[in-house]
Amino acid sequence: MFSLARENIRIAFDSIKSQLLRTILTILIIAIGIMALVGILSGVSALENTITSNFSSMGSNTFNVQRYEFTNQRQSSRERQKINPVIDYRNVKDFEDNYNFPFTKVAVSFTGTMTAEVKYENKKTDPEVGVFGVNEFYIENSGLEIENGRSLNVFDVDNSNAVCVIGSDLQKALFPVENPVGKTISIRGAKFKVVGVLKEKGSTFGNNQDLRVFMPIQKARSMFTNPNINYSLSVKVDKTDMLEAAQEDAILTFRNIRGLNPIEDNDFGIERSEDLLNQVAQNTAALYVAAWIISIITIFGSTIALMNIMLVSVSERTREIGVRKALGAKSKTIAFQFFMETIIIGQLGGILGTILGILIGLAVAKGFDLEFSTPWVAMIWATSIAFIVAVVSGLYPATKAARLDPIESLRYE
Repeated sequence: MFSLARENIRIAFDSIKSQLLRTILTILIIAIGIMALVGILSGVSALENTITSNFSSMGSNTFNVQRYEFTNQRQSSRERQKINPVIDYRNVKDFEDNYNFPFTKVAVSFTGTMTAEVKYENKKTDPEVGVFGVNEFYIENSGLEIENGRSLNVFDVDNSNAVCVIGSDLQKALFPVENPVGKTISIRGAKFKVVGVLKEKGSTFGNNQDLRVFMPIQKARSMFTNPNINYSLSVKVDKTDMLEAAQEDAILTFRNIRGLNPIEDNDFGIERSEDLLNQVAQNTAALYVAAWIISIITIFGSTIALMNIMLVSVSERTREIGVRKALGAKSKTIAFQFFMETIIIGQLGGILGTILGILIGLAVAKGFDLEFSTPWVAMIWATSIAFIVAVVSGLYPATKAARLDPIESLRYE
């Protein structure tokens, strides 16, 4: 039995080699469908991994007070029905003074510039460093960690000390061999003593999170005096079960600061990292559905193409089938030969499509600085689908070949 199966597999490979160009084209058609599935699923998975890791580092017990809700931020300015005023320094200062909910830490920050040039002795960076003014709680609330030195403290902030914390890439650029802690760097002609270096964070969508400088907020305000600076507030609650109450109290406090009456809607947004993760999950779910729809359409075409080539193969080899039956070959042996040929072509297409899909997913992850992970689930689905395509495509041609009359087959020209 095993020798017969081995012989049928050998005949199947010989048949594939004899029609090499047609077989290659069929394999490519199957591979395109599988590639679409694996490639899109890999890319979406890399996107989901990156966004999830970035937001989860903030922790589920943190929420932000910002100018717009996340849903409004994604809309174009033309679609906005209401333009919220910026969160200015007076707003954040009043919030710090009046928000007294227990077990909370309020982080205040603003972006001074994203195109700063930082110098140390005779070295300098390209003008692409982000400079942020922050208070003593910002680094902790943002999920950032100190690798060397210390963070900014309350004395630095209250006294507007000329100190700063730098990102890991800035350390590599200016202090490749030296310990940066205690060294003095220059930003826009102002001198700052480095007191800490952050752990490496990586890039997201081309935004390098390790090429940043954090300085006390008052010191940053004296350097960056742009009008209408929009500040950010982040509140971390030490006890997770108090998060909802802390959030409600923050809304009430900020409404009072804004001078809103009870019937007016909020002119600011409250957002938790957990809400962002839920929004990301919804968006990626839609992308997964789109990937499956595209792939199913392509795979349906692959099934038709593979069935067509096997029907043509049955017609071309009708005389061969007649000879084999005349020599005593059973119908199930003939069916097994054609069925095995279909399975081989389907699996070759599945393997090629999986490899191409992984390469596409890897290229997308590298191009957009995403966290790529091997898409095992997509690979399992691809292998299963390639097998199902081969089974569906091979059943009818194999059955047709097995039912051919040997006498009529021998007369076939």
